[in-house]
Amino acid sequence: MFEEIDVTSPRGRLAVRLNDVIERRWPAEVQAVGVHGSLAHGDDREGSDVNLLVVTYRAGTGPKPALRRVDGTLVDLEVITGDEGLRRARELTSRWPLDADRYVTTRPLHDPRGWFGRLRDTHLARLAEARPPEFTTLARHNWALASAAHTRAVRLAEWYETDAALVMIAEARLHAALIVGLLTRTYFRNAADAVKRTGVAGADIQELGAVLKEHAEELAARGRPVDGDLTALFD
Repeated sequence: MFEEIDVTSPRGRLAVRLNDVIERRWPAEVQAVGVHGSLAHGDDREGSDVNLLVVTYRAGTGPKPALRRVDGTLVDLEVITGDEGLRRARELTSRWPLDADRYVTTRPLHDPRGWFGRLRDTHLARLAEARPPEFTTLARHNWALASAAHTRAVRLAEWYETDAALVMIAEARLHAALIVGLLTRTYFRNAADAVKRTGVAGADIQELGAVLKEHAEELAARGRPVDGDLTALFD
């Protein structure tokens, strides 16, 4: 069973208002409406967004996706068909630690046929059948991205391009966090949560280099090094 959202907050009341409008305007096209993010977790506060997911029966129907402020609150309105949503719930990608939360914690505002329950169960079933090598392969992908960003950050710092180097460091931190998430099957609420919970939020260039070296050693121990010859590219 899903718990209801807190309608005592301005964000909760706005979400309910949005749902009411959607139900009135597209009663035959929309099969479910729900919220994820802070409203779903029950800890929204001033400055939080309203992340609304609208599930339609057919593509191109229902409201249009949008990202804009409503009464001072940022609303992220995502629209997807039910079939496509369930298909995505069975996908494991390199961004799984950032995507999984919405599959299992989205709270329904309108869901007469229990679609969000199916979404959660579909994703959990996929996780149950996934084997460790799948997550390791995805972690190697993130390692390559983290390593490339770290290398660019070092070069930019040497050129005294400090602002650009900081951008690359932030990118490297995130991908390093995703490596941990994938290897431990841990998902996060967002990018900030990922770097904080994995301990890399404040890592500087040298510390990140050490972290990535440890990750490379662990990935090699799991069956394949992060660096290899030409033939390894096609294995």
